[in-house]
Amino acid sequence: MISVDVPGRGTLQFKHIVLDYNGTMAKDGMLLPGVEESLNRLSESLEVHILTADTFGKCRGECSGIKGTVQILSQSIGAGEKEAFVERLGAEHTVAVGNGANDRLMLAKAALGMVILGPEGTSVQALQSADVAVKEINEGLEMLLQPKRLIATLRL
Repeated sequence: MISVDVPGRGTLQFKHIVLDYNGTMAKDGMLLPGVEESLNRLSESLEVHILTADTFGKCRGECSGIKGTVQILSQSIGAGEKEAFVERLGAEHTVAVGNGANDRLMLAKAALGMVILGPEGTSVQALQSADVAVKEINEGLEMLLQPKRLIATLRL
């Protein structure tokens, strides 16, 4: 578990991280450098879940070294499916990470929604649904590995 006390918001306690794959962790279906290592470090404190429509069909292979689960969405749209997944885990203890319009519902539902302004762009809907925006995935994962960094962004 990761716990951080945020002035004006109280203590946030995270047990799960749910990540979109394409555009968030990967570019053109290929896992971005450093992501596997950061997620494996995070897996010591959080359960790692990767949800994807798997546009390029590469997610399972690219993520085979990550200590977590990969779930391929049953629907190509996926926004409701991602939101329901976060809800089942317990949204109040979940960090959701994404970049696309189909991530907007899970970003809004989770205790912490983090949008990635990555190499494949970011949906305005996802940006408006998030609590935190970072330039790239490794910066976001590093914030979770050093959770006091969240305080300046989230304090009221």
